[in-house]
Amino acid sequence: MREGRPFDPYGEHRDDPYSFLAGIGDDEPVFYAPLLDAWCVTRREDMLAVLKDDGGFSARDHNPRPKVALPDDVAKMFKTWRGAGAVAVGSLDPPEHTRIREVLNTGFTPARVRAFEPTMREIAADLAQRAAKDEEFDFIAAFAVPYALEVMCRRLGIPEEYYDRCRLWSEQRIELMMLQQDTDPDLLREHAQGLMEFGAFARAIAQDRLASPQDDLISELLHDGKAGTTLTAAEVAVQIPTLIFAGHMTCAEALGTIFYQQLLTPDGWQSVVDGTVATRELVEEGLRFDSPLAGMYRTATRDVVVGDVPLAEGSRLLLLYGAAGRDSRAHACPAAFAPNTKSSSHLAFGHGIHFCLGAGFARAELEVAVQAVAARMPGLTLVPGQAPKHRPVFPLRALSELRVRH
Repeated sequence: MREGRPFDPYGEHRDDPYSFLAGIGDDEPVFYAPLLDAWCVTRREDMLAVLKDDGGFSARDHNPRPKVALPDDVAKMFKTWRGAGAVAVGSLDPPEHTRIREVLNTGFTPARVRAFEPTMREIAADLAQRAAKDEEFDFIAAFAVPYALEVMCRRLGIPEEYYDRCRLWSEQRIELMMLQQDTDPDLLREHAQGLMEFGAFARAIAQDRLASPQDDLISELLHDGKAGTTLTAAEVAVQIPTLIFAGHMTCAEALGTIFYQQLLTPDGWQSVVDGTVATRELVEEGLRFDSPLAGMYRTATRDVVVGDVPLAEGSRLLLLYGAAGRDSRAHACPAAFAPNTKSSSHLAFGHGIHFCLGAGFARAELEVAVQAVAARMPGLTLVPGQAPKHRPVFPLRALSELRVRH
């Protein structure tokens, strides 16, 4: 094994991983990070090769692992909260993945995204109006997070009284999944119990929609699958927490990056308000420049070679999607935020069979948010003196705060 590199995206490199990765440059595009116990892949072409090789790499262990051991009872709850043997679609390999994915895709077709856009606009306009009541506010807490959470919950059909709990349960999952240091066992038990409640809630609402379908995604998966193929209530229940978790967190994170970078650019916000910068191009550039999902893990199912580096079966790889967005081989302005360039070749949504099934939904959601804020707050500016600070939730890229004025 090669000597490892001290890559620490939870600590030293939390706010700016890209300078460290650029420092490695072409010398070591695949390197071992002891702190992550994974081989980090930084070149776009190498990531695409891995993502296209479904037989050589498994997604079953794609989430980050706690760095410290969980108490036995917490570990058991963390393993079983979704239900015995239950696995979300992102952690499935073919052929199980194929059937579940085909049904889930039907909930995010272009037609269904267009049909839901008026609801997105209603939510965005309402939240922009409420946020604008204060001359200065935290964009993340006042708009990005509640907007993304409500959009995803409304699409699923989650009752409004559960929104705050869905947010809490998502945070408790983060705390357990990304645990980096010894923590009060009672607090960990509280987090694990929250996840048990999350799983029970998902099973209950799936059973309810099976018996009494409504106009929502959960009902569609149970009753309106492709060519008559649907999922069982148990299969749908497994997916609900992931759709809530991934669906709202990555959108909120992307909004943070998009607004921070464009507001940081001289006359940047005015160019959005007057249409000089197209909303779609701004969204795509934000996703390229700092992907809300910095990376995803894969496991080699046989001896493989990645970027000329031989890796043994069982090796864990971290595909750094964010680094792919800064790859000079694939992008004209890798180190600059430039919304007028073409950025649609980024890997923020992944690639291959695990390409984000809600990508079209997320793109519409982000565009609607930018348009709503531009319409209500054309004079939006950053509060001076801010340095971006990110939460220690790698591989998510989450700004902890973004103070703005209008």
